[in-house]
Amino acid sequence: MIIGLIILIIGHWFWAIIDLTKSIFKKNYLKIIWFLIVLLFPILGSILYFQMKNRMVNKRRRKFQPNFNKSRII
Repeated sequence: MIIGLIILIIGHWFWAIIDLTKSIFKKNYLKIIWFLIVLLFPILGSILYFQMKNRMVNKRRRKFQPNFNKSRII
């Protein structure tokens, strides 16, 4: 049972780190702060990150807007 709990905690921690790297924050410095919190306090930091994530992350995804300059094409 303890081994299962440890595996669950480590999985939750990795999930928080992966989600943190993929998220687009409203302010750039928040990503660095949350990354340090999750790394220094794995259990509490990852739980707090998922609880407070919706307040700090942009809900809109970036649009793909290519800017192809046709004059450069030979």
